[in-house]
Amino acid sequence: MSTPDIAQKAPYPVDVEAGKDYWWCACGKSKKQPFCDGSHKGTEFVPTKYTATESKKVFFCGCKQCAKPVMCDGTHNKL
Repeated sequence: MSTPDIAQKAPYPVDVEAGKDYWWCACGKSKKQPFCDGSHKGTEFVPTKYTATESKKVFFCGCKQCAKPVMCDGTHNKL
C-alpha cells in the first residue's frame, strides 16, 4: 500500500453545514485541500465521505496520516 502525500503538517479548519456531505482527499494530491478534486485517479486512493451532523467548525486532517480519517488527531506533530 502506498503512503499518501502530506498536503500540510497542520489541520484544515472548515466551517461545515449540517446535513452536507464533504469528500476528504485521502491521497494528498488535491489542489482543493482538504477536499478531493479527482487527483487520486489512477492511484489506489479514494476520497472519504464526511457528513456533517451539525453546523460548526471542524478540523480536517492535512497530513493524511491520521489514524481515523478524516479529522485531525495530532499525528502531524510526529512527522
